[in-house]
Amino acid sequence: MTGRAAPAAVTPTPAGEDGAPEIDRPEVVAEVLAVFERYERALVERDLAALEAMFWDGDKVVRYGIAEIQHGPEAIRAWRAAAPVIHPSRRLSRTVVSTFGRDFATVSTEFRSDVQPGLVGRQMQTWARFPDGWRVVAAHVSTIPDEDGETA
Repeated sequence: MTGRAAPAAVTPTPAGEDGAPEIDRPEVVAEVLAVFERYERALVERDLAALEAMFWDGDKVVRYGIAEIQHGPEAIRAWRAAAPVIHPSRRLSRTVVSTFGRDFATVSTEFRSDVQPGLVGRQMQTWARFPDGWRVVAAHVSTIPDEDGETA
């Protein structure tokens, strides 16, 4: 993942006697990180077919963007087709992958870009495993002033 910060190492938390899911199984974290990295490549390369395939096709899929809201796969597909191109200077940092059992995960990351100096973006995705693979079931993207003082 060139130009991308690796997520911090995690220690799995075993399933509790209370039935709570095992948290951060290494093989599940690796699977989710791999699909997230494919998502990021597709995003920067504007591979609309790959991006569409990575989102759940269910009516309850939600994506909240910087200045827009999409509910349902049709709304996400329409927005994606009209969305601006992601600048190749996009850089990720502080990526956190958390998994709960074998079939549910969240990925949170920060991003910066040369075309938005002084801003830091935040991206959160909820992933669920379906019979045909991992899919984003909810996503949120936002930006705020970069108080860390990072530029580009």
